Amino acid sequence: MMQPDQASQLLAAERTRLLHQLGELGASENGDLLGDLEFGESFADAAAITSERTEVLGLVDNLKRQLADVEEAIVKVKAGTYGRCEECGNEISEARLAARPMSRYCVNDQLKRG
Repeated sequence: MMQPDQASQLLAAERTRLLHQLGELGASENGDLLGDLEFGESFADAAAITSERTEVLGLVDNLKRQLADVEEAIVKVKAGTYGRCEECGNEISEARLAARPMSRYCVNDQLKRG
């Protein structure tokens, strides 16, 4: 089982990475877009900007979900329950946690969930 300090370091690094990605997309930590995309002079420009904004919002939403998973995992480290599958209760492999520190399920249960 992964040691709490090692898990905390991995989760802190993952949190930093996610916050950086949110910032690159022009979003705050809670996912609010910090700036507005400006419309060009034509309808085509407006359509392109709307499409781009929709894509950015989808990416931001995904990053927000990942960040929430990281925050939940940090709480689990403090509670001493980190690294246990939420479905079966077995330990999540250290390799899986190293690759995706916010994992909630072991590989078998994640595959069942799709």
